[in-house]
Amino acid sequence: MTKHIQIVEVSPRDGLQADPADLTTDQKVRLIERLIATGHTRIEAASFVSPKAVPKMADGDAVMAMVPRIDGVSYSALAFNPRGVERAIAAEVDEVTGVVVASETFSQRNQNASIAESIERWAAVGDAARAAGKKTSVTIAASFGCPFEGRVDPALVVDIARQLAATKPDEIGLADTIGVAVPSKVASLIEGVSHAVEAIPLRGHFHNTRNTALANIVAAIDAGIRIFDSSLGGVGGCPFAPRATGNVPTEDVVYLLHEMGLDTGLDLDLLIQSTTWLEHELQHSTPGLVAKAGGFPTP
Repeated sequence: MTKHIQIVEVSPRDGLQADPADLTTDQKVRLIERLIATGHTRIEAASFVSPKAVPKMADGDAVMAMVPRIDGVSYSALAFNPRGVERAIAAEVDEVTGVVVASETFSQRNQNASIAESIERWAAVGDAARAAGKKTSVTIAASFGCPFEGRVDPALVVDIARQLAATKPDEIGLADTIGVAVPSKVASLIEGVSHAVEAIPLRGHFHNTRNTALANIVAAIDAGIRIFDSSLGGVGGCPFAPRATGNVPTEDVVYLLHEMGLDTGLDLDLLIQSTTWLEHELQHSTPGLVAKAGGFPTP
């Protein structure tokens, strides 16, 4: 049986939040509709955070009111506090997500909270989401490196993962927020975190800032991860991390996985067409390569 890899499409939220273009609510919904047509079943559609902090995501309620509701398609949204999770629940998201940063300096810049405070906040958010029947997923940002503190101690990430596991999320993500990880470090950290969280599934979130994301995804698959975030065209990054460009392009990931004989359930040709459409809407090119080169040549 072909091994299945699940792709979580993050372009509508993580992709657009840091892009210079300002897409309208209608454009965001059309993007989501295109993503569904490619075969996506998990889409990060919105965030319910302070509009002052992330103004491009201020229309999350409107986006969720307009997206198509289709059996088998799950929408997630980011929330950091009780007000955010209340909005997410009211908007009828399927999954509430959170972030804890593995760096005190970055955590203060990103959430105005210490690591310990962020874990406590997530516990409250997760409890509220589960009480409303929502799935929960929390990501450990800067798992491999911090733009302000440099290298991150893997033992700290493992400890954070252990504390997060106690909050009973459905999934824990490991994020290379600034794109500094390499395959050996990825494999080592996954091994440590896997022991700490036991049966909770792990998800990989790799930025391609230094052209290592695809290699890191292969290493993560070898280490047992079966769920990965990616962004159409490679749009986006983190607005709170200097130079943290480079979400890994969905179409590049899908080409790689399909050529490795792995299944994603996604249509590469439609992904390429959707990237071309997105570039037109954004009015700038995207960093992905497969959308430019095409899939494997046919005679």
